[in-house]
Amino acid sequence: MKNMIKIFWKNEDAVGVVEIILILVILIALVLIFKDKITAIVNDALESIDEDSGSIIG
Repeated sequence: MKNMIKIFWKNEDAVGVVEIILILVILIALVLIFKDKITAIVNDALESIDEDSGSIIG
């Protein structure tokens, strides 16, 4: 039993994969929660860019 625990403890290759998966899950959850606000911010930014480019072009 101790040997199995030592082997499991030393084998940490999957830990990085689990961390990446957890980070992705959290990011996806945040995007879903704040979807409307993110969409509004992006739309405002694009409208601002469009208006400013119109004043530059003339």
